[in-house]
Amino acid sequence: MTNSTTMMDFLLMEISGMRDLQVFYAMFFSLIYLVTIMGNLVISAVTSLDKSLNTPMYFFLRNLSILDSCYISVTVPNSCMNSLLGISSISKAGCAAQVFLVIFFAFVEVLFLTIMAHDRFAAICRPLHYPVIMNTQLCVHSTLASLLSGLIYAALHTINTFRLPFCHSHAVQQLFCDIPSLLKLSCSDIFSNQITIFVSSVVICGGCFIYIIKSYIHIFSTVFRFPVGADRKKAFSTCVPHILVVLLFLSSGIYVYLRPSTISASIRDMVLSMFYSVIPPLFNPIIYSLRNEQIKCAIRKLITRRLYSGNALRTKDVFPIQLSHSHGFDNI
Repeated sequence: MTNSTTMMDFLLMEISGMRDLQVFYAMFFSLIYLVTIMGNLVISAVTSLDKSLNTPMYFFLRNLSILDSCYISVTVPNSCMNSLLGISSISKAGCAAQVFLVIFFAFVEVLFLTIMAHDRFAAICRPLHYPVIMNTQLCVHSTLASLLSGLIYAALHTINTFRLPFCHSHAVQQLFCDIPSLLKLSCSDIFSNQITIFVSSVVICGGCFIYIIKSYIHIFSTVFRFPVGADRKKAFSTCVPHILVVLLFLSSGIYVYLRPSTISASIRDMVLSMFYSVIPPLFNPIIYSLRNEQIKCAIRKLITRRLYSGNALRTKDVFPIQLSHSHGFDNI
């Protein structure tokens, strides 16, 4: 009689059996996490506070920054804490929540990157029709549709995975809970799960990737017609890193999720899982924002305004009577 005892806890893989390496891993990825969160929060704040950045491009950029902050928060803090405390167990409910959130944020990330590629295509290749193509209604509806479809997609895959009995082992060969590692622990037939993952990944990720590449082919063909100078260099410096991150994100995710389940897990799989869960949130602010002159100008403007306000308040505390009649300086 097959032992089909329901597992209440799972054990996550440790990055190393050596305590010093575990602490180093925790500190290193904690630093990456803090840099990622700070970069994305700065972009979210700047695009929200600066009225000159109230355009479709920065609307999606703000949404992407918020999404990336949530995405990396699902896996990295828990993994770092486990390494510091020497804890590897995770409850079944916690594992299910992690699977759901990783799939949800990764799915919406792919859709946001596709929409942003369409936005860049419209801005560069159809500049006269850009306000009509990327209108406010389209931006809001596409964002809501991405979030809703992400919830449905993540719920279907999570339910389809955790309806299976797990009886072979309770050791997840990964730093966080993901579907491929969990399927290897099931003692029932997982062929339908594998087919569902394969078809959905090929249709959604493949379709989005083809659309992104097609958009950038049109963008590059338009950019090549620009005169040699700053505009062409700026377009290439923004588009090429974006394509590289998209390629890294999709290729690493597709490899981990679509490789045969008979292949045993390895350190390479853990590294690739970090690529699709850590690299995009880390590099998206650099590619889309910190290399963008409008963003840097807005950051400088906000810092200058804050410093001026602080100096004005301190001066007012020292000379309250003299500044009480200086109403004209408030608008400088």
